[in-house]
Amino acid sequence: MRQTETAGTAGPSDLPERNTEAGDDFLSLVQGGLEARIARSRDDIEAAQALRYRVFYDEMKARPSTETAALRRDADSFDAVCDHLLVVDPARRDLPGGVVGTYRLLRRSQARTHGRFYSSDEYDISIFEDYPGETLELGRSCVERDYRNRSTMQLLWRAIAVYVFHHDIAVMFGCASLPGTDPEALGLQLSYLYYYHLAPPALRPRAIEERFVDMRIVPREGIEPRAALGEMPPLIKGYLRLGGFVGDGAVVDHQFNTTDVSIVVKTDLVTDKYYRHYERDRR
Repeated sequence: MRQTETAGTAGPSDLPERNTEAGDDFLSLVQGGLEARIARSRDDIEAAQALRYRVFYDEMKARPSTETAALRRDADSFDAVCDHLLVVDPARRDLPGGVVGTYRLLRRSQARTHGRFYSSDEYDISIFEDYPGETLELGRSCVERDYRNRSTMQLLWRAIAVYVFHHDIAVMFGCASLPGTDPEALGLQLSYLYYYHLAPPALRPRAIEERFVDMRIVPREGIEPRAALGEMPPLIKGYLRLGGFVGDGAVVDHQFNTTDVSIVVKTDLVTDKYYRHYERDRR
């Protein structure tokens, strides 16, 4: 899930100096030579921003501002208040901090400090502002090209499950992207998501009116689910496998060259298979 607001780029002085005393060490997982952990320092966050720039701007051809292009870091004002989940390969000395994967994590308590959730630029997410229990917005997810495999994604999701368990998160949500800005060309995928995975009303964000794109482009009877899933980005397919839902309406993001959908996942669907493992580790 990736958020699309990039105004108010955060410079180095805007980022916090973090340390392990802040409680970040509850999460440290090692698998196949990679480590998943929460960013502990300004350098860690800047390494995540550098990865985001390589993926979003160099690879996906998003349009950087002059300042973003000069820094070669994807940064905004939310970076200072979010937790940054990192996957680090210590052997990759050619990459800043060895960071090869990242997710940006924003709990409701943090969003209130900042003033809002970042996906409120695209969706009415008021249902999550008042939802009983803590909520978590996922954003800015990306993985270095050579690490886009099942092992890396499993490590990321194990880490998210531990984070969810630690903070007692009830619901996760955010935006996920389809490549391109022509909804008609993405009609099969958008229509499939609407007809087969629409969130129940109590968990259903809706695209804000001025950006709302109706997802019902192909009639339901014209959808072949297997074909639709075959065209779906792997990240969205992963959320669907976890029992995730989509909100009502897509949003075209011309800056990032994507069409976004709102994703909602009940955390009990994510953590069930990790809870027992995590509890064993704590004994």
